[in-house]
Amino acid sequence: MAKFTYTEKKDTRSGFGAGLLELGKKNENVVALCADLTGSLKMDAFKKEFPERFFQTGISEANMVGMAAGMTIGGKVPFTGTFANFSTSRVYDQVRQSIAYSEKNVKLCASHAGLTLGEDGATHQVLEDIGMMKMLPNMTVINPCDYNQTKAATIAIADYEGPVYLRFGRPKVPVFMQEDQPFEIGKAIQLIEGSDVSIFATGHLVWEAILAEEMLAAKGISAEIINIHTIKPIDKEAILKSVAKTGCVVSAEEHQLNGGLGDSIAQVLIQNQPAPMEYVAIQDKFGESGTPDQLMKKYGLNAENIVKAALKVIKRK
Repeated sequence: MAKFTYTEKKDTRSGFGAGLLELGKKNENVVALCADLTGSLKMDAFKKEFPERFFQTGISEANMVGMAAGMTIGGKVPFTGTFANFSTSRVYDQVRQSIAYSEKNVKLCASHAGLTLGEDGATHQVLEDIGMMKMLPNMTVINPCDYNQTKAATIAIADYEGPVYLRFGRPKVPVFMQEDQPFEIGKAIQLIEGSDVSIFATGHLVWEAILAEEMLAAKGISAEIINIHTIKPIDKEAILKSVAKTGCVVSAEEHQLNGGLGDSIAQVLIQNQPAPMEYVAIQDKFGESGTPDQLMKKYGLNAENIVKAALKVIKRK
């Protein structure tokens, strides 16, 4: 019997939009800026409800980042919205200098991350953003797994003092986290307890990890599934506690092998408790056009490949 089920699918960007609207009602200092993608970022409701607190910057992402940084000086809590590629690669210098270095209280909210952007292709499918952002001092990096968790994360980061990169996506994915599940920055969530292998997943790969656990259970293998929604700061305690029990690790993410969740986990292990580890991630390639399902399958970001990685790493114990 499945330990997790879902009754509907929703896009995580809609979770961001719902969270932003709720924040607007709670906190008059919350402002929103968007670079000509209001509909795509699901910021319409906030714009309609609080037009005086919404700023359409047009296709000028660097200017949007500078405006947001300046607004914090007056006590505002700015949420910027655009595609993940434009939130990172296009404005990296401005984010580094005006936000991270200056420790400005800006929330960089990035939709359409990863391969699941789909048909728009490689130029829009940023697969390096987690690595870029986690390397910046002072930057917190969050990658929630479904609609409910994205909404909760959006609300939580408003109360956190400091720069945050919040990453979410375009496709409709299963909603399986509880609506009232507390969101604590930097604290992983154990979804399924196991004893043979630790599977740490983030974002869209969390649901695939849950499916993989069912497949492994059918083979008599007990997998522990942990949702790592905060990449930085990483929950070292949760990682080490799980690995002390299972003795081996699989990481799963919709991101490049280099610089992502897997690298962060490997760093924790090598410094504290070395253990065999396998990665499910993009293998140093750019994306391409296709449906999200086609791309996830071609690039090995699914339950079947998590199972293969688990079977492989267990043999290395």
